[in-house]
Order: sequence, then C-alpha cells, then structure tokens
Amino acid sequence: MAIIKPFKGIRPPKELVEQVESRPYDVLDSEEARAEAGDNEKSLYHIIKPEIDFPVGTSEYDPRVYEKAAENFQKFQDKGWLVQDADDHYYIYAQTMNGKTQYGLVVGAYVDDYMKGNIKKHELTRRDKEEDRMKHVRVNNANIEPVFFAYPDNAVLNELIMRYAATEPEYDFVAPIDGFRHQFWVISDAKDMQTITEQFANMPSLYIADGHHRSAAAALVGAEKQKQNPNHNGTEEYNYFMAVCFQASQLTILDYNRVVKDLNGMSSEEFLAALQVNFEVEDKGTGIYKPQQLHEFSLYLDEHWYSLKAKEGTYDNTDPIGVLDVDISSRLILDEILNIGDLRSSQRIDFVGGLRGLKELKRRVDSGEMRAALALYPVSMQQIMDIADSGKIMPPKATWFEPKLRSGLVIHKLS
Repeated sequence: MAIIKPFKGIRPPKELVEQVESRPYDVLDSEEARAEAGDNEKSLYHIIKPEIDFPVGTSEYDPRVYEKAAENFQKFQDKGWLVQDADDHYYIYAQTMNGKTQYGLVVGAYVDDYMKGNIKKHELTRRDKEEDRMKHVRVNNANIEPVFFAYPDNAVLNELIMRYAATEPEYDFVAPIDGFRHQFWVISDAKDMQTITEQFANMPSLYIADGHHRSAAAALVGAEKQKQNPNHNGTEEYNYFMAVCFQASQLTILDYNRVVKDLNGMSSEEFLAALQVNFEVEDKGTGIYKPQQLHEFSLYLDEHWYSLKAKEGTYDNTDPIGVLDVDISSRLILDEILNIGDLRSSQRIDFVGGLRGLKELKRRVDSGEMRAALALYPVSMQQIMDIADSGKIMPPKATWFEPKLRSGLVIHKLS
C-alpha cells in the first residue's frame, strides 16, 4: 500500500505566484538562473539557486550558499511572499503542453515507503548529488521543490480530479520560458481528502518518474530525523516528503538522443558496414527522419539520415532491460562498434533530450562539433514501471519527461 497524507502547504499569494515560481533547480545553470531572476527579488531562484546572490563564479556548493537559501526562505515568509496554509490539504497541479493536459495530485509521500522500496525507482543515483540536495533540505527544514511520481491509472481519482478541474483554479498562468500552462487547485473537502488517501492505500507501489536525487535526499533526511528524535512516534511531518503524482497514462516521455564525437577510427563506409551486422540499414536521404517504432533508430551521418532497424535475435523480449532501445543502441552501436562503454563518464558522447528535437542533432553534427547522431524512439511509461517492478535499473540517459514541474507553487515544511 502507498501511504500518503495532506499537508499545510507554504504557497505564494495568488497575485504573486508568477513572480515567485521558477523552473526546477537542475534544468539550468547558475548564470541562466541569474539571468532569469534578473532584478526580481521574489524569484524562487534566490532559494533554490542562491549562488545568484553571490559574485559570479561562486560555487553552488559553497557552505555560504546553503545558508543563504535558508535565510532567503525565511525572508520570503517574513515578507508574505510565501504563506503557510492554516489547514492540511491535498492539491491538484495541472500542466498543459501542446494542447495536452496532465493532472497531478500533490501529496505528502511516506519516507518509509521509499526506504522499503514501495516507492520504486528506475535510475541509479550519485551520492554527491544526493548529499547536495540533502544539505538543501536540512538547512531549510523543508522540501522546497516537489518530486515527480506516477501511479497506475485510477478511475475514482480521475473523476475527483476532473470535478475540481471544472472549477476556477487558485493559480493559472503560462510560463514565459516554454509557453506551457500551469494550473493549481486546493482540495479542502474532508471527504475528498479521505477518498484520495484511501485510493492510494490500495496501490501496491508508486513510481519515481523524474527527480531520483530529490526523492533520495528527501527520504534520507526524513530517515535521519527519525533517528535523531528520541521521542519519535511516527506522526511527525518529517516522515513525509512532497511529491506530485500523475496517472501513468497521462505522462509524456520524449526521446533522449545521442551525439558522438568520432567513429572510433572508422570511415563512414566502414561504420555503416559494421551496423549492417545487427541492423537493417536504409538511407532516408537528407530530410530529417524520426524513428517510427520501437527498435528503429535514426542515424545522422554526412548530411544523410538513415533508418536502423534492429534485427530479430538482437534483443530479448522477455528481458525488461534487454528489450529497451537505449540498451540495444548502447550494446550494439556505442559499445560494440564505437567502443563507448561507460555512458556516464565518456567524453566522446553527449545527450540531447526533451524539446530540442532532431534539428539540434543535425546542427551539432553539421557544425563539426560531433561526427554522428543517433535518435531513439521514446521509452514508454509501462516499460519504466515494468523495470521498476523487476527491481532493475534503466541504462543512463533513457528518459526525458516534459513538461517539467514548476517550483514554488507549494512547499512542504518538515516541522
């Protein structure tokens, strides 16, 4: 069962939300955050990227930067830019991209569910990144930014959400950076909150879609606080961390593509010949060609696009990892032919995800920066859930969720 609870969210007043809200901390660098915040002292970047309050070049890991985050978080509350709700609530957060809307329930997720594996992950996390986020949670005593979960489709919850979606939202704005619409409702009805809690209690698992490091950090800090409190009884707010939970079928996963700097000493002809061992290779000409189905890849090389279809027997349909296109391409192209074994550390490869599209692949190859590009068919949410259920881990750089959650719509305090 998935244990969740409502919480007293800390939120901007309606008239300030567009000044406070921001992109997540990990999708932009310090200079981009500095530029986006500009002279807006209410921007959440002063809390989630507080190095912007220091001279250019100050490390985001400087101890003073974490202290500044806490100082600014308190300042936002003191000035009324962030105000805590008087009562516990669940919240609904909707995002609309390209005419499609997905609806998430904002909840307090249970720390012990993460520690026991009831909240399932599909990616490895790095300890240094976990520790960075743990410091941020500790110093603020709050989950400033939510994590992004998926749950199996649920008709009862869908009906409840649609009922609220037909009413006027608390927040409703279009983010200038990407043009996506964001809406937010507060659920205060006790019966509706009970329904949400009960429906989640019937779910065996929740799934991390995006935000593995934030999830780990939030849960680990909660577990720390449990051990540090001699009077711990399990009802404390630190036993929960903030998550936005979406129905799995609503989520959009975009392709996450690869560009390589060299062909491992081969000519283009030798490389194409090597590909024909495991793939049906077809020249598609000079027009951009996007993979049309699973196990088909697009290769951009020497101003031409090629279709690469993996031959029967090169993957195992019974293996949740081996059947993935990210695994097929890693094994049979990047490793076997190009000798790029470790995608996390190799300097010969880079990744292009999300909304940048195949034009960006073409640009990087045509510029001479890269030698070739490989486009993949997107992973499905069902594949991700199957892998998480199997206890296995996806290859690196396999998923790109869009749209990203905006930060600053609601914050969860740990006490």
